[in-house]
Amino acid sequence: MDRTEPKQGQISSVVADSVATVVIGNPGKRNAMTAAMWTALPTVLEGLAQDPAVRVLVLTGAGSTFCAGADISSLRAHTPGADEDPQSLAVRAEEALAAFPKPTIAAVRGYCVGGGCQLAAACDLRFTEEGASFGITPAKLGIVYPASSTRRLVGLVGPATAKYLLFSGELIGSARALRTGLVDEVLPENELGKRVAEFTRVLVSRSQLTQAAAKEFAAGRTDRDAHWTAQARSSGDSAEGIAAFLERRAPRFTWTG
Repeated sequence: MDRTEPKQGQISSVVADSVATVVIGNPGKRNAMTAAMWTALPTVLEGLAQDPAVRVLVLTGAGSTFCAGADISSLRAHTPGADEDPQSLAVRAEEALAAFPKPTIAAVRGYCVGGGCQLAAACDLRFTEEGASFGITPAKLGIVYPASSTRRLVGLVGPATAKYLLFSGELIGSARALRTGLVDEVLPENELGKRVAEFTRVLVSRSQLTQAAAKEFAAGRTDRDAHWTAQARSSGDSAEGIAAFLERRAPRFTWTG
């Protein structure tokens, strides 16, 4: 995953080698999300979810930063009652990302703040470069952070760290983010793209059946055990995995959902 070229005020995507890369592009404002960008993200995700070529999704920012949050000017420009408010748009985008049916990774450089951190938390995994900064800043603006987003944050870092971030709006560095569970790996400068590309190749080689079931169970689904048992029995993935192990070759999994 190479550094992407900045694209002003838009969400863009590209699919290569079974990996969809979605880019937050508003580099003039540290990739702050406008209302139009919040609105566009679920549509982009829906299209990629339906693309059988996509096995993994990577969310990143254009240039040297991930996302500095919502474009504050869009909050001021919003007229109550005229359109859906920006916070609702952000929650809709976050939930669409959390519901994406394939593994998702946030690849973070620079600032990952406010709505940017909200999006990163909605991904399954978060890989970051040393020197990145993380923060959730509604207390600086007098905004109530959504209940669903708060629960997701607590699930990642626990109640104490969630309260620290939400009460203060202070930024934390990549080392503390790793220690608290907000991120999964911290890479040296200029190594993030290489590591994400390496790890996505690993994910692409694994069983989509295992990944899909694990993603549902990890999200708290408790009513699909019978469904996934039936899928496992009929898919042939288990037999192929065992045969490949015994024959010392790479497995050729066929389940696609």
